[in-house]
Amino acid sequence: MHKRETSKIVLIVVAVMAITVALAWKTASRDPDIFDYPETKEAANPVPDFSAISDTNEKKRAFFNYLRPEVEKQNEYLLSLRHYLQTLQRKLNAGHGLTREDDKRLSWLIKEYRVDDNRRTEDQIKLLLNRVDILPVELVLMQAANESAWGTSRFASEGYNFYGLWCYKKGCGFVPNLRSSGEKHEVAKFENISRATYHYMRNLNRHSAYKELRHIRASLRRAQLPITGLALAEGLMSYSERGAAYVNELQHMIRFNQEYINE
Repeated sequence: MHKRETSKIVLIVVAVMAITVALAWKTASRDPDIFDYPETKEAANPVPDFSAISDTNEKKRAFFNYLRPEVEKQNEYLLSLRHYLQTLQRKLNAGHGLTREDDKRLSWLIKEYRVDDNRRTEDQIKLLLNRVDILPVELVLMQAANESAWGTSRFASEGYNFYGLWCYKKGCGFVPNLRSSGEKHEVAKFENISRATYHYMRNLNRHSAYKELRHIRASLRRAQLPITGLALAEGLMSYSERGAAYVNELQHMIRFNQEYINE
């Protein structure tokens, strides 16, 4: 091979490598888009074997340390969405139109949070602000502990489902051992803990069964009061067939485990 041809190949290889590095840097350094599902770096790690921890206090600490970063990540994402929606709201209130990118993102949020797309844009944003909001860390942790038996259920250990979420497409998850004849639901299986937590929080934020939870949260915001797990638990009557007994149990768990939650 001639020296000139060799040099040309080397230059091409160097150029390709430079472009690849530049694109990788751009992707890594850019701000996350709202279309990007929020995931922690540890999301796909195997679920810890909580059943192997015999000391109750240590098990609780390990459980909270595993899940807390996931909940905080999702809440950060929800707050970023709220800030974006509030920016759109200010634009419209000032008489300005939305950009094409704004329309694209708003359309995605409308679909993701099941808002009627026939409403006026101003009303859609107002309704989205009711649905796109944080969930108290202590509430999420206690529901996860309750639904997964402190992370020891097979749905949690094998499918990252700490929240008792169901799905209805054949093969979408685990077939429950006690499923009645004629029922078709499965217990959902997720690829990582971040995806599971995202779907759980989205479920509370958009499903009609949890309208009361969202009403309580919005009332607390208007009154400029803290959004607490004890308060929002009142809106979870429909999460379990046990109804009020389930809510009371969650509230008791929040009070009893407060010192571990706050560590």
